[in-house]
Amino acid sequence: MNEKVSELLRTHPCYNENAHKKYARMHLPVAPRCNIQCNYCNRKYDCSNESRPGVTSELLTPKEAVDKVRIVKEKIPELSVVAVAGPGDPLANDETMETLQLINKEFPDLALCLSTNGLMLSEYAERLYESGVRFVTVTMNSYDPDISKKIYDLVIWNGAKLTGKGASERLLRNQLSGIKKCIDLGMLVKVNIVLIPGVNDAHIPDLVKFVKTMNVYIVNILPLIPVEGTKFSELRAPTPEERKHLMNICSDSVKMMRHCRQCRADAVGSLDNDRSNEFIRTGACGSGCGPLYANEDTMNAEKDHVRIAVASDDGITINGGFGNASSFRTYIITDNNIAEADIIKVEHHGGVYGNAHTKNIADRIISLKDADIVIVKEIGPRPLNDLKSSGKFVHVAKGDVNAALNDAMNMYSKRTA
Repeated sequence: MNEKVSELLRTHPCYNENAHKKYARMHLPVAPRCNIQCNYCNRKYDCSNESRPGVTSELLTPKEAVDKVRIVKEKIPELSVVAVAGPGDPLANDETMETLQLINKEFPDLALCLSTNGLMLSEYAERLYESGVRFVTVTMNSYDPDISKKIYDLVIWNGAKLTGKGASERLLRNQLSGIKKCIDLGMLVKVNIVLIPGVNDAHIPDLVKFVKTMNVYIVNILPLIPVEGTKFSELRAPTPEERKHLMNICSDSVKMMRHCRQCRADAVGSLDNDRSNEFIRTGACGSGCGPLYANEDTMNAEKDHVRIAVASDDGITINGGFGNASSFRTYIITDNNIAEADIIKVEHHGGVYGNAHTKNIADRIISLKDADIVIVKEIGPRPLNDLKSSGKFVHVAKGDVNAALNDAMNMYSKRTA
């Protein structure tokens, strides 16, 4: 390992567990197209409420990606790594190389990282190195084509669709060639393995021993996430104990990554504190299952009413904050007339941080998807940014509900006039 790579490794939160609480990473979602179909992957990548690889709330052009790095670097000075990790395969998208070259030119102090299925890695290895990339992650779920053919539905190679064992053999050859080239060039390689119970679990220790012979730096064993709409949607996810047991067995062969958070393709911040929602542009949208963010200039232009959700248990007093309200009363405003509508009951998942807190926020935002205005007693910066990003007007108030409704409507009318 040369001195430059060693220094970059010191502040890389994924490759170095000691760095993951001190330094931040950023994923740039510039690569929507993919050249293989994994049986655990749903291509509907646009979703603001799921936290898994291959998901993003927006797509960026290379120029937009550079602009976003500039903004994030100013607000998160501990940013040390910028990566392209999807939402498709980076090397199936021309935008990836352009983005990496632009980032390397303007921010030579940042480590550049890439996550790929490896199909095109051999072809791009030298260009990646010349563009400043020193860390490459390859998802490699098997080195036995008979096992791989159960995991991959198809591979697109040189314009042809390959299936079955032939697809698996082509993918494996390209992965091995690409990994070798990257390591020979001086890059550090991480291998991601998706642990799929009943499919590749018994094979993983042998796979880890195999990649060790190639001088792979670190291995990350990820649990399968059964995703709706995929061939593996009915399979069970491995238990934490099963994953830990495999990592303990395999740690005798190679260094294990034990702090992975299975980040989204637009992740921003430290591994334990993703801040991607703070940096989503109003007006951004993809083409999958996620929300179409409203443009503030045209929001509500074609509607003949305004729907308001108020954090109130009794309809008299605003007595709930965004995160702890048990219900939201909704009102329909039409030509200055106020009519009570339905009551939205919301569940609290417990916890004020971590996954429970993230789910709590996401579920409440989904529950309030039809509201134009949200009135609460108090609200934190993260849900405030999330609500604003989805085009909603947030009014913080205490006391009488009717007074708050009138105040919110006056401010909202001026804002949309």
